[in-house]
Amino acid sequence: MKYYSTNHQAADASLREAVERGLAPDRGLYMPEHITKLPQDFFDHIDRLSFQEMAFEVAKAFFGTDVDEASLKHIVYDTLAFETPVVNVARNIYSLELFHGPTLAFKDVGARFMARLLQYFIRKDNLSDGQVNVLVATSGDTGSAVANGFLGVDGIHVYVLYPQGKVSRIQESQFTTLGRNITALEVDGVFDDCQALVKNAFMDSELNGHLTLTSANSINVARFLPQAFYYFNAYAQLKRDGKLTFDTSGRSNMVVCVPSGNFGNITAGLFATRMGLPIKHFIAANNANDIFFNYLQTGEYHPQPSKQTLANAMDVGDPSNFARILDLYGNSWENIRQDISGATYPDERIRQTMQDCHRATGYVLDPHGACGYQALKEQLADDEVGVFLETAHPAKFKEKVDDILGTDIDIPQRLQDFMRGTKQSVKLSNDFEAFKRFLMTQ
Repeated sequence: MKYYSTNHQAADASLREAVERGLAPDRGLYMPEHITKLPQDFFDHIDRLSFQEMAFEVAKAFFGTDVDEASLKHIVYDTLAFETPVVNVARNIYSLELFHGPTLAFKDVGARFMARLLQYFIRKDNLSDGQVNVLVATSGDTGSAVANGFLGVDGIHVYVLYPQGKVSRIQESQFTTLGRNITALEVDGVFDDCQALVKNAFMDSELNGHLTLTSANSINVARFLPQAFYYFNAYAQLKRDGKLTFDTSGRSNMVVCVPSGNFGNITAGLFATRMGLPIKHFIAANNANDIFFNYLQTGEYHPQPSKQTLANAMDVGDPSNFARILDLYGNSWENIRQDISGATYPDERIRQTMQDCHRATGYVLDPHGACGYQALKEQLADDEVGVFLETAHPAKFKEKVDDILGTDIDIPQRLQDFMRGTKQSVKLSNDFEAFKRFLMTQ
């Protein structure tokens, strides 16, 4: 399959080229030339399939023309070595728990898949004597998921750029204590500065002549597309439990709310619906960074400097994947509004939601999941079933969660192991020339 740029000023690329470049030469994001709709028989029997089995069928539709079936099956099965269970929280509201992977965050799926796919191409193309350098900007969980997904992978070195003092201590420990082929870069700025450094690196011809660069942010097709897997899995679980109803057109009563920052996660869900997954509606839940919410109200998109909030992984003032959503809908504001509604919450509302949910149900929300839960509480109809994405384990934000709820939540052993490590990071300004000089000396 070929991949085109959302800016439509660059030549189409193969999957390998799109994955290894990350960003198209015209600064656009790569999109597959078509989205394959899965057969009705797949959906009729999806509740009888394991997570790995259904994900393999989805992966074949995306990647089957570029990766041989045996290798693709190995990549999918090795990626999904954990479940993504749906858990009932309130009467018709369910949590899709995406924190059961190695770093306890939803990005484990995309990061692990991309690491294995990139290694497949390196081996296939006999690039083992060279090195691919992965640049990733993080506002929290992306860095840990990517660093751990690529840790120890031959032929790949990862540079994690993160804003100094703006990620939780536990999140920071997950990518600054690894060493080996992982380098953490502590940037004096905000997430948008980190993201700008990564994007500018791909546009610098001298730098790209010196190093082979790719990105593991959700701008990379190998990062965001596999996130479609768990939407299918959530649907299958609800169908298996008899929780869904269907209208005459075959559309279900399932509404999905996605806590949204860079918008790669919800974009993967929209791709899933284009493949035939009968989700009724999406809600994009924002924290105080309300750029997309305002777009839905006005039809005008105005990026802003990101604001620091309780839900720090969503602190994005210019979400990259907005370009993919526009492209998917032919730049039609009206059509986007038909499929997606929005919500935005300040820190005070997030705190209150976490307290209310814990008091009423005993369920511990992290600050990001709280945005999703609250949006469903406000927008879900009585005859609908709502699923919000619980994107990270609340223990990753232990200080915040304990302070808000008056609890002492347990830290899973995996997180404890990270916290015992020694921090290793390189401090940088947010100046691109300084970043470039650093990379050129590596």
